[in-house]
Amino acid sequence: MTITIVDHRVPEYTHDLYDVTFDGDEILTLLTHTPSMVDSWISEIETIHRRRLHRLIVGLDVEWRPSFSRIRNPVATLQLCVGRRCLIFQLLYAPFIPQSLEDFLTDSDYTFVGVGIDADVNKLLNDHDLEVTNTVDLRGLAARAFHRGDFGNAGLKHLTREVLGKEIGL
Repeated sequence: MTITIVDHRVPEYTHDLYDVTFDGDEILTLLTHTPSMVDSWISEIETIHRRRLHRLIVGLDVEWRPSFSRIRNPVATLQLCVGRRCLIFQLLYAPFIPQSLEDFLTDSDYTFVGVGIDADVNKLLNDHDLEVTNTVDLRGLAARAFHRGDFGNAGLKHLTREVLGKEIGL
C-alpha cells in the first residue's frame, strides 16, 4: 500500500495544505494553528455536504506528545476528516479555540467516529474543555457488523487490514 504526500507549499504562516494519496484516494489535508482557517474549513465542509448535514460522518482522532513521567501531556492536535477533506488543528499552538469548532463538535446531527474515540473525547474535554457529542467507536461497530468479538479491542491498523483489506503503516 503506497501513501504519497504532496506539499502545496502555501506561502503563508497560517497553514499548510497537502494532498495525501492513500490507495488511489486523494485527501486534501489542511494543517493549521489558526482559528480563522478552522472556521474556513468547517464552512467549506458544511457547504460541500449541505444536503447530508443531518447525517454527516466525521472521523476524529487526537495526538499528544509522549510523556516519560507521570505528568500527562495535553492533546496537541485534533484531526477531523469528512469525505476526502481533513483538518489537522494544532491545539498547542492555537491562540484560542474558535466557536465554530465548538459548535461543530457539539452538533447532534453529526456523528464522530474513531478507534478508541471515548478516550480521545475525554482527553479533549479534560485538556481543552472541548465537548464532543454523538460518538461511535469503530471497534464496537465492526465487532457487531462482522460478528467478531476480537474487533472490540482492536487497533486502527488491525481494523483497517481486516475490514478494508488495506495495510497502513502506523
